[in-house]
Amino acid sequence: MKTMKYLALTLTFLIALSSCSAGQAPLRVLFIGNSYVFVNDLPGTFAALAKSGGHPVETGMAAEGGWTLYQHANSTQTLEQLNSSHWDYVVLQEQSQIPSVEQYRVQKMFPAARLLVQQIQQAGARPVFFLTWAHRDGWPEEGLSDYESMQLQINQGYMAIANESHSPVAPVGYAWLTAWLQNPQLSLWQLDGSHPSTAGTYLAACVFYAAIFIENPEGLAYRAHLPADTAKYLQTLAANTVLTDPSAWNLP
Repeated sequence: MKTMKYLALTLTFLIALSSCSAGQAPLRVLFIGNSYVFVNDLPGTFAALAKSGGHPVETGMAAEGGWTLYQHANSTQTLEQLNSSHWDYVVLQEQSQIPSVEQYRVQKMFPAARLLVQQIQQAGARPVFFLTWAHRDGWPEEGLSDYESMQLQINQGYMAIANESHSPVAPVGYAWLTAWLQNPQLSLWQLDGSHPSTAGTYLAACVFYAAIFIENPEGLAYRAHLPADTAKYLQTLAANTVLTDPSAWNLP
């Protein structure tokens, strides 16, 4: 059996030091999900991006490859991680395929999400749904013949439970779809057509930056070793997706 990947803090010493010297308490964000969280270290990428924007951030992670929200909702380890510290936000990311099929999301995703939202709120934190990207080739076995058709269903699934629970959304999948339509030569997936490339993770981090801080990430110095023009494009795309109408994502 694989060991659950639990990371209490991905905060670097320098981020902690800067928060102390500036007298600003760090924002604390726990990511609950699977490999879409830990591949390329999304929490660490978000923290580094936030640092470059002047925001001290501490992040934690509860993630295991392929895990569903149902597994997290019934995991004593995840609950212990949730209650191990005071988190400001807790990110919820479902397994990549479940949100794209109505039967699966109604039977599996929604009940687990409701329980996790309740647990998060009882812990004094605010849940944020990580609306993910679809598989590059869709899910033909379930009638989703290409990326776009699968993405539209994923969007619908996440927005339904987020609106029901009045929870904020980080609309990464919406930004991803726009990038795919505008700039199809940009490789956001790894070769497996599922996991994110460095650019894909950076786009997700930019969306989280815009959604959590309600600030434009354009011009931030941290770019995860991406070319400057690529990083700028992804920053702008995230800003346009989130900040054109924050209320669409249940943001203030």
